[in-house]
Amino acid sequence: MWLKPEEILLKNAFKLWVTEKDNEYFVLQRRRGYGEGGGGLTGLLVGTLDTVLDSTSKVAPYRILHHTPDSQVYWSIACGVTKEEIVQHWDWLQQNIMRTLSVFDSSEDITSFVQGKIRGLIAEEGKTCLVQEDDPEKFREAHLRFEKWFELPPEEKLVTYYSCSYWKGKVPCQGWLYLSTNFLCFYSYLLGAEVKLVISWDEIWRLEKTSNVILTESIHVLAHGEDHYFSMLLHLNETFVIMEKLADYSIKRLFDKESFQREPALSDPLQITKRGLEAHAKSEQFRTFFRLPKEENLLEVHESFLWVPFSHFNTLGKICLSENYLCFASQDGSQCHVIIPMREVVNVEKPDSSSRALTVCVRGKRALRFSEVRDYQRLANTIRSRCGISASPQHSASSEDVTLMVGQKGSSKAVSTEALMTVFHPQDVENLDPKMLKEKMKEQSWNIHFSEYGRGTSMFFTRKTRDLIVRGVPEALRGELWMLFSGAVNDMATHPGYYTELVEQSLGTSTLATDEIERDLHRSLPEHPAFQSDTGISALRRVLTAYAYRNPKIGYCQAMNILTSVLLLYAKEEEAFWLLVAVCERMLPDYFNRRIIGALVDQAVFEDLIRENLPQLVEHMTDLSFFSSVSLSWFLTLFISVLPIESAVNVVDCFFYDGIKAILQLGLAVLDYNMEALISCHDDAEAVTILNKFFDSVTNKDSPLPPTVQQASVGSNDKASHVSVDISELIREAYEKYGNIRSEEVESSRKRNKLYVIQTLEDTTKQNVVSELRVTSAEPVRTQCNPGYFIFKKEVICNVGLSECIPALLHHDPSLAYLEQYQLGFHQFSMIFSLLEPWAFCTIKSTLSLWVFRLIDENQDGLINFKEFCCALDTLYGGSFTNKLKFLFKLHLPPGYLFTCCLHISAFDLPEDGVIRKSPERGRGKVDLQAYLKQWQNEILKKEETIKDLPRINQTQFIQFSKTLYNIFHGDPEEESLYRAVAHVTSLLLRMEEVGRRLQEPSSPPESKKPADTTAGEESSTEESSTTPESSDTSSSHNSQDLSETEWSFSFEQVLASLLNEPAIVSFFERPVDIQTKLGQAKVAQLKLKTK
Repeated sequence: MWLKPEEILLKNAFKLWVTEKDNEYFVLQRRRGYGEGGGGLTGLLVGTLDTVLDSTSKVAPYRILHHTPDSQVYWSIACGVTKEEIVQHWDWLQQNIMRTLSVFDSSEDITSFVQGKIRGLIAEEGKTCLVQEDDPEKFREAHLRFEKWFELPPEEKLVTYYSCSYWKGKVPCQGWLYLSTNFLCFYSYLLGAEVKLVISWDEIWRLEKTSNVILTESIHVLAHGEDHYFSMLLHLNETFVIMEKLADYSIKRLFDKESFQREPALSDPLQITKRGLEAHAKSEQFRTFFRLPKEENLLEVHESFLWVPFSHFNTLGKICLSENYLCFASQDGSQCHVIIPMREVVNVEKPDSSSRALTVCVRGKRALRFSEVRDYQRLANTIRSRCGISASPQHSASSEDVTLMVGQKGSSKAVSTEALMTVFHPQDVENLDPKMLKEKMKEQSWNIHFSEYGRGTSMFFTRKTRDLIVRGVPEALRGELWMLFSGAVNDMATHPGYYTELVEQSLGTSTLATDEIERDLHRSLPEHPAFQSDTGISALRRVLTAYAYRNPKIGYCQAMNILTSVLLLYAKEEEAFWLLVAVCERMLPDYFNRRIIGALVDQAVFEDLIRENLPQLVEHMTDLSFFSSVSLSWFLTLFISVLPIESAVNVVDCFFYDGIKAILQLGLAVLDYNMEALISCHDDAEAVTILNKFFDSVTNKDSPLPPTVQQASVGSNDKASHVSVDISELIREAYEKYGNIRSEEVESSRKRNKLYVIQTLEDTTKQNVVSELRVTSAEPVRTQCNPGYFIFKKEVICNVGLSECIPALLHHDPSLAYLEQYQLGFHQFSMIFSLLEPWAFCTIKSTLSLWVFRLIDENQDGLINFKEFCCALDTLYGGSFTNKLKFLFKLHLPPGYLFTCCLHISAFDLPEDGVIRKSPERGRGKVDLQAYLKQWQNEILKKEETIKDLPRINQTQFIQFSKTLYNIFHGDPEEESLYRAVAHVTSLLLRMEEVGRRLQEPSSPPESKKPADTTAGEESSTEESSTTPESSDTSSSHNSQDLSETEWSFSFEQVLASLLNEPAIVSFFERPVDIQTKLGQAKVAQLKLKTK
């Protein structure tokens, strides 16, 4: 590797370097302790110094120095890991530089020329290099170390590296931590003791920051049941963020590939950089805090003061600018924040240079004044330019009430434009009962709040806003505030007419999702008057079907109908749709899918909070999994399924303002309220009864809804035995006791627990697969299913990381049966098969591996799952002689052996998009359920194949079968006797066929001729290993028979009977093979094979 020229004093390095070659201008040196005569105490000391001090020489034991005869200064210009590499550089210098140097008169000119030439070479290398780092030179050296020490595939992308200590037991090892796209690596070399650690990101169960008496602050990694601790990091928080993003990225790449289509910086694993990951983490935090669409990215951050008119003072905070939003948050994050869509900005007044201030004018005759902005002039210009881009025709309308304006463009007559509560329970203005009076007082409080803090998208969010939410939202304002707090108002404003188009496109479609929706329509708040009529049912159908059409990955999941029903009560139909989008795609990520990963993650967060805040309960109930099972419906339906409807809507109010934090707080308050009863209960059933009675007793004394509506959601209204609890008091208590839980802590806990939840699900999947295969597999394979599954899955994951175009990745669908979760294409299969096949004949490019792949691919879709893979290993390792021979025999029959394209690997016809869809899409396309049922019935009735069911093998196939046997026996200690046995069997079979043919000649006319010699000649091109003299003799025998007038064929019974008479062949196939050793070797060689 060429190095940026650096000055070196050679006299200080005499004891560390040995000169190998030199001339008038260059010196080639070797590091002591390397190469010939290396080792000993010198080698240990040099190696230790190189590792601890991060010396480039540790990477490169060889280097080239430049010098001039009349100077004592030397310049390092190249280094190399191997002698071959450094000699190549040396030869290049001799051929291209030495002749030119004689032209120069002065030493300074010579040195200047050499340095310029070397810098030019480095620049040329940099043009094709993917490194985009602040210090490319150091990063190149680090990347060289990374490649040398860990021998990972060349496509593996190093993201960043850090100096740290790794604790091996109670002893710290000082070394270097390397973080790449797919692996966490550590290397240390101290006094001859080398420590090398390589952990794949997808194998990590826990990743967290910890501290104890010995380690003040460290990063804890749990993988393969082992704990790893890294400390003494100079930038621990930065390191942890990068590790967290890479681990999350690895999981997402498998389960949520579609999400990267919106994130170009992460779509290509080879382009991922530390800077890109840090920017992505900040943008993610920015979007979560301000509830912005996923398309928004944090572009600029400016510290400034904002004039707060309701408090009459300037508050210090940060301006955050994205593509379409200008946001501000005060320093503590809770005092106040404001979100200004660029579409609402009408003007940016001329900045005030004296106070470095700029004023942003928004619709509704409001203005926000930011002062003490360092780069105020550029910020003002940026906002102006973005406002011009974001302007839309709807801005010309009056903005007195933004929520009433947005989304009405192009509304369809089929879409309901009123909230169902307005239609089925209109408020009586003249009704002056106490509940209605209190409702009017709430409305008045909110109107006062709007007059002070603003109304609509640019409203100030403060502590007072949360206080009003806790006390309860008036029925008339609930829909508007839900839209505002969730950010759905912005989605709706930027997509006018989108919902109407979706409704029209999805109308009349028949999918698995629509079938499930129809089944659940009448189960959604069935006793509420709104859903006893066609108006409510039709609106619910349209919203759910439109969302399933928009997001086929989710489609429809249970609990979505209950949530959408409540949204439709208080929001217009189009607003309810965008609220559902906000909940499913932003506020409750990964909740509504087949695995409900998001809900399981939040349950794990809930368990952590119980341990932290309710120690008495933890002491009594050591197994907190009970709370996970009982609280699942709390999270999935936001308490709607367990609380009366008039109480549940208050919970939804808090959820849209505070997110999942509100649900966690309320869950803790519920357990705290029932603490004594739960501690005294004897079993889980009793605890469930206690909680159910409590939820039935929760009321909303301020609700203006009529009794018929209030009772609609209550499953058991026996409240006499339980003291009633007001929902407002319960929520207020939750905020008072547990309001100190910060949203940032919840998000951090979510990320920490997500790895554990997904790994637990993956482990369950593995156990299910292994359990099923253990029932059907032979003994050798049955005992080694776990390591076999690990290798199979690793092949899928490694290819996902190194190439986004691998077919198996495109087909990964977590909703499939667990046996089809991971699948391999031919190229991946051939790599694994070359490592695991029990004989020495198969190479990566072997045609035989293609035949095996075709044979075990039962549905001929170009992909094999783990069950199909194990069936092949089961036969090859645990099968009897007859089964192994039958397997080889079937390889030479279609679909395994296809003579016309036996060398063409891409023999599978794929759709244009390259995706073979084995399961019905949940969102679109008609599902042929009858075909699935028929396939299932055929699998049940499938009988075991006998040797009589096999077709006869023709002459072309038999010739290839003989060649395959020769290839299998090649290199075996008994090779000669095996070759003779095959030759004997072949001759015997041909003589038998000749006798049979002659006996049939008088009674049957001769069949048409076939050019067997041509066929055999063509087939000979597929032979992959040379044959012995015996096989050559046999070939001549074959040729003499091939020239006969009648084409011959053999049955499997004939072949089996002939081979059973050869003890050498029988003993070869019955020889036991240690599959455990084979799997262990394959695990080590898997990555090295990719490197080669």
